[in-house]
Amino acid sequence: MVGITAGLVKELRKKSGVGMMDCKKALVESGGDIEKAEKILREKGLANASKKSIRPTKEGILDSYIHMGSIIGVLLEVNCETDFVARNEMFKELVHSIALHIAASAPSYVLKEDVTEEVIKREKDIYIKQALNEGKPENIVGKIAEGKLKKFYAENCLLEQPYIKDNDITIGELVKQNIAKIGENIVVKRFTRFVLGEES
Repeated sequence: MVGITAGLVKELRKKSGVGMMDCKKALVESGGDIEKAEKILREKGLANASKKSIRPTKEGILDSYIHMGSIIGVLLEVNCETDFVARNEMFKELVHSIALHIAASAPSYVLKEDVTEEVIKREKDIYIKQALNEGKPENIVGKIAEGKLKKFYAENCLLEQPYIKDNDITIGELVKQNIAKIGENIVVKRFTRFVLGEES
């Protein structure tokens, strides 16, 4: 198999506006041919979905999910472009699936960009100290910390989390797939997760 370099993935991402993971998958599928990979992305509707993702979203719905036993509850806002789509069953199903995922996976943030610099610094410091305590060479502890930070995002940021119903895709990729199917921009705005008896 042709080696898919980070540079090749970045080049395709720049041309298509599609996320890194989808670009990498398309390049693997195309055997490293960037033009074929771009065609694959267009056929899947992902390239168009990325263009739609810059359009304003002023409509949408609030959805709630109460887990069995009424111990965990989620309130979620997801936006779209028109009230027509807000009433669409596919859109409603997507929103409810995300609410269910939040109940099960307990993310702390919507996007990795929502994580404060203070939290990022704290986590990096912990990872560097852990690596040094494990006897790892000083020249690689920075890379180890970066790798663990990616794992932190995947565990704590909703759009980076593997989807509970299909671990091969993230919630972010699930949203993109639905943008491609529905034909409108979709934005997960905010959520609150409640646990009975938990201090706020």
